Amino acid sequence: MNMLKSSWRRCWCGIGAYGDGLDLMQRLLSAYEEPQRRYHSLQHLVECLDLFTHHMGQAREPTEVEIALWFHDAVYDVKATDNEEQSAAWAEEELTVSGVKPERIQRVKELILATRHSVQPHGHDQQLLVDIDLAILGAPTDRFDTYEAQVRAEYEWVPEVLFCSKRRDILRGFLTRHSIFATNPFRHEREEQARANLARSIERLANGC
Repeated sequence: MNMLKSSWRRCWCGIGAYGDGLDLMQRLLSAYEEPQRRYHSLQHLVECLDLFTHHMGQAREPTEVEIALWFHDAVYDVKATDNEEQSAAWAEEELTVSGVKPERIQRVKELILATRHSVQPHGHDQQLLVDIDLAILGAPTDRFDTYEAQVRAEYEWVPEVLFCSKRRDILRGFLTRHSIFATNPFRHEREEQARANLARSIERLANGC
């Protein structure tokens, strides 16, 4: 909790918002603890923010990246297709009423939308944020396996055969990229492990989960 409070105060103050925003912080934490979440949870937020503290120096606008991390999975409905858009809209609403400059709000929104992973991130800060969000792919084997189990639990309502097929396609999409990670530190630290994790998971999914 101390790390979370420190992160929040740093980015809330740094982005030029009014007050301390602690009520909003608590609402965001409550959102990440919603019962439908297994992977996109408080654990994921903590892991992302912890990684950010180690790579903060890479960011052009670190407070924008950090607050975008707080909001990037703020809305998460496992059956929806617009979670990132809804999360970006929530960030826009809160930052607007808190007096943040419009150009900063726009960049934060674009950062959040970059986590849709449907297109390559544009600009260094988007690349850094997306690498942090995808860092789980290059996690040690036991954490990656837990992550895969958490994702399956979020989609427990999807029939096994369909889940295996769709999940395999998603993981193949990452594996076929020239590089999974966009920034040099993440490529150096996690690319090799990510490719091993993905190949092993794809093989398991091909054999029926």
